Amino acid sequence: MVKVIITGSNGLLGQTLLGLLLNEKESYQVIGFSKGKNRSGREDFNYVSIDLTKKENLKEKIQEIQPDFIVNTAAMTQVDDCETNKEDCNILNVEVVKWLVEISKEINAHLVHLSTDFIFDGKKGHYKETDTPNPLSYYGVSKLKSEQVLVKSHINYTILRTILVYGEVHDMGRSNIVLWVKKMLEKGEEVTIVNDQYRTPTYVEDLALACKISIEKKATGIFNISSNKLLSIYQIAQQIAEVFDLDKNLIKPISSTILNQTALRPAKTGFDLLKTNNELGFYPKSFKEDLKKFKEKLV
Repeated sequence: MVKVIITGSNGLLGQTLLGLLLNEKESYQVIGFSKGKNRSGREDFNYVSIDLTKKENLKEKIQEIQPDFIVNTAAMTQVDDCETNKEDCNILNVEVVKWLVEISKEINAHLVHLSTDFIFDGKKGHYKETDTPNPLSYYGVSKLKSEQVLVKSHINYTILRTILVYGEVHDMGRSNIVLWVKKMLEKGEEVTIVNDQYRTPTYVEDLALACKISIEKKATGIFNISSNKLLSIYQIAQQIAEVFDLDKNLIKPISSTILNQTALRPAKTGFDLLKTNNELGFYPKSFKEDLKKFKEKLV
């Protein structure tokens, strides 16, 4: 029986991974860590209501449980909020990771950590795991720092870098690009979308599966997880309209330069998935293929 703690178990990835592991109760004992009440809509696992930023309490709880794996899905991911509130961002995205590394070392646990394409400046695109990071935003800086904490540690770790995650779970705390565009178009409202930023969006079911594969293989190092075809965010919105049979004419392209966002975004990211294919045996599909799967799940 493999014992797994999921931090951020109320979130989109947290809940999805929870469901995936609980499909195999004979293999996994799952403990969810999150703030406030359990929002997953299920009671068939151990839930711990916890503030991860309280170091001693966090370490004490993990010591009690003695997990084999910790999957850290908790993070401050609102890019503009991180820019204006660097202290809070730093505590959750960097300090908490340091504490998780310390405790993982003490109890010999394997730490699976989520990172982002925002560690890159977006000048190149199609990034490999070995490409040199150069973050443009404080969010990107904080996630890069967290990666460096793991790389310099002497624990077993997996870093899964991902891009623009979407999907749907029970009692969601926040929306994502697919749900937002779909909702706006269903209401017949115009959607303005940037046409000069490029991404490979990630279906949350794929990301959860990558976490599970990392556990099963005890994979160590850094891996890219996203869909396999680079699209502009405008094209992403167009494909959402196509798959859900909504009016594409309501989608209007704009330049990111007129958005006046607090934090800078990389223009062109996207991942090279060769290492993920070869070492994890995981072959992500295109956004459109994943979107069709997501549509079936919603019906």
